[in-house]
Amino acid sequence: MEEASSVFFPLLRVVQNEMPEGASTEDTLKVMEHVATLAHRLRKQKKKEKAQERFGLVPNFKSSFEP
Repeated sequence: MEEASSVFFPLLRVVQNEMPEGASTEDTLKVMEHVATLAHRLRKQKKKEKAQERFGLVPNFKSSFEP
């Protein structure tokens, strides 16, 4: 539990610092969900670009390859 909270609360504080004054904790958690979704999308795109640089072809979800 301590390990999870040592990861969660610093991330919560980062988002809270960007929120408008008076924003509720619930609002902050909702924004955190959106930020996490965006982070996953950006990480996936970066991984795809890196693979494309290395190999030139990247498999797509239809089991074929994109140039």
